[in-house]
Amino acid sequence: MQRIIARLDIKNEHVIKGIHLEGQRRIGDPVELARKYYDQGIDEILMMDSVASLYGRNNLFHTISEACKMVFVPITMGGGIRSLADIEDALAAGADKVSINSALVKNPRLAEQISTTYGSQCLVASIEAKQREKGHWEAYISNGREPTGYDVMEWARRLEGCGVGEILLTSVDREGTQRGFDLELCKALQGEVRIPIIISGGAGSLSHIQDVDSYAAPQAIALASILHYNKATVPQIKSALPHANIRRQNSDCCY
Repeated sequence: MQRIIARLDIKNEHVIKGIHLEGQRRIGDPVELARKYYDQGIDEILMMDSVASLYGRNNLFHTISEACKMVFVPITMGGGIRSLADIEDALAAGADKVSINSALVKNPRLAEQISTTYGSQCLVASIEAKQREKGHWEAYISNGREPTGYDVMEWARRLEGCGVGEILLTSVDREGTQRGFDLELCKALQGEVRIPIIISGGAGSLSHIQDVDSYAAPQAIALASILHYNKATVPQIKSALPHANIRRQNSDCCY
């Protein structure tokens, strides 16, 4: 079944939304939005601390803890996760998985340590991709600000070899634009790795979601603008996808 994930980028206790991972527009309270999307039937919640790299720490532990009181689908916590101790704190707060970008670039062995200690299913490797030339993308860190010099495809293969459970692939070029996903990027990465890929960045309409589904068939799609700006509800999105997981509202049972 294909998973639909609500992506909440958070700064100073507010969900924000920008363009190309930049911007300050406030959307709402993260716990309230998580509950709203859960009630609509979302499969997972992704909470990202958008300023963690700036302050050198993640501030979402309390938010995750509060969300877990009323949201009963997997929650992934991202931003500023740098060590096994950070992961222990995230799991203790109620997160099911962690999403890591910068720390894996700086220390790829961390992926092996995490997968050995907590299992591959706990680790989502975040890749922020910018197109350098046709058919080639470079991996970035720090909300798409700092280039790593790594080719996205080569980096993804290396991460898979290190034991990550899935990849969160964000097109920095398309993120927040609501002009559609980078279909070529999605398709290219699908041919490089066997682990699940979460596609993120660019959805502004149901047709965009249908396009990436038919062209690249990702295992999961992370959405922000289309949900935050009420362009489509979770039931509408799932109805437009042939392989979406349908969950009864306010229930963990599927049918």
